[in-house]
Amino acid sequence: MLARGFEADFSPAAVKQLESISGPAKNVSAERDLSRLLWCSIDNDDSRDLDQLTVAEALPNGRTKILIGIADVDALVKVGTPIDEHAKANTTTVYTGVRTFPMLPEKLSTNLTSLSENKVRRAVITEITVDRSGQIVDYDIYHAAVKNQAKLAYNSVSDWLEGNGPIPKAVALVSGMDGQLRLQDEIAQKMKKLRHKHGALELETIEPRPIMKDGVIVDLEHEKKNRARELIEDFMIASNGTVARYLFQKGFPSLRRVVRSPKRWDKIIAVARDLGENLPQAPEAEALSRFLSLRREKDPLRFPDLSLTIVKLLGRGEYVLEAPGQVAPGHFGLAVRDYTHSTAPNRRYPDVITQRLLKAALAGDKPPYENRELEFLANHCTEREDSADRVERQVRKSAAAMLLLPRIGEIFEGVVTGTSEKGTWARVFHPPVEGKIVQGFHGVDIGDRVRLKLMLADVERGFIDFARVY
Repeated sequence: MLARGFEADFSPAAVKQLESISGPAKNVSAERDLSRLLWCSIDNDDSRDLDQLTVAEALPNGRTKILIGIADVDALVKVGTPIDEHAKANTTTVYTGVRTFPMLPEKLSTNLTSLSENKVRRAVITEITVDRSGQIVDYDIYHAAVKNQAKLAYNSVSDWLEGNGPIPKAVALVSGMDGQLRLQDEIAQKMKKLRHKHGALELETIEPRPIMKDGVIVDLEHEKKNRARELIEDFMIASNGTVARYLFQKGFPSLRRVVRSPKRWDKIIAVARDLGENLPQAPEAEALSRFLSLRREKDPLRFPDLSLTIVKLLGRGEYVLEAPGQVAPGHFGLAVRDYTHSTAPNRRYPDVITQRLLKAALAGDKPPYENRELEFLANHCTEREDSADRVERQVRKSAAAMLLLPRIGEIFEGVVTGTSEKGTWARVFHPPVEGKIVQGFHGVDIGDRVRLKLMLADVERGFIDFARVY
């Protein structure tokens, strides 16, 4: 963290400010009281920094109303305060799997600003109405009091929705929650289908996180996509797009989240050609989406490695200022033009900035930031996000090496994931880690199944070396 320029601890001034905060933000009498609705959160099993709640209502004519409630972090963390300055410096919570470095003090992010179970909290509501095809036909944004009726986890909810597991206990305990979740799942699947029809890309990369027990790394776990994750993803994408359009219509600046049209499209064409598929000469999200769907179906084993290649060629996501009267680039990967980050203010600073802009627009006030400051923050948040990724990636590599250290000399089954002048790499299937083939790499190509003997596990540098076994 320190080597990448992060503040690993909160300043004495931030700690003093935290001591002065004794409870959650009070609800304003003029706000709507939606605390009786069947709100729920769906997140990782161990998540306590809960940013969003969802609830849905069936309407006549095949329409559905979806409410997305986002934690009102700005109500307790004001611009320029010591806690805000720490959040602005780091801009993100860094999840290493071994230790979490929260953007906000845990007293806030996991309690007072978290949409915790059975707690009434202030929230900013994005209300969208979708038709039977999943198309957004109307929206509204406002403040409200909400109450999380059920804290749910991705894996157990997904297993139940897909018919592979029992109804989660937290669902069964709340009358009507089972029907509520099935309604949310039904409309989310329609929204997903529509997004992919318009060219949204479905990618799957493997980024295993360390599993700790009594301070020791005992395994690495790969979090796969599932129905519950897709449900939240589709609702958050809809909310982020709606917020971006709202700020635009109000004549407000905004921080847009963009993935530009890929400059290395020719390389993507070459990757597809090597796999026997053709892509158009000009970047086209719909064509790339069809190619990826076909490859997932034909070769699911190698699809994560193809996804990683495409992700690298698409280029990084970044934050940019969209000032009134200007048009920022869209998000190529999601096949949308209007997109911001607004749904995770407990863990991402761009979302806090967007929330402040949104609340000012709702109140009829002037933007709380000058365009020059927003442009600086966009660049800063992009740079900090990249640095956080490097911290997390380095710890994952070291964790993998630590897990494999006692297994030097063992044989593993794997698949070749990369070949270049710098070397040849392979991923073993369990634990899902990648290393360099330092012996016997001649004649292998990406996608080849290989047997590998573990030769080296360097924890400090995160290096893992294999020799091919014939």
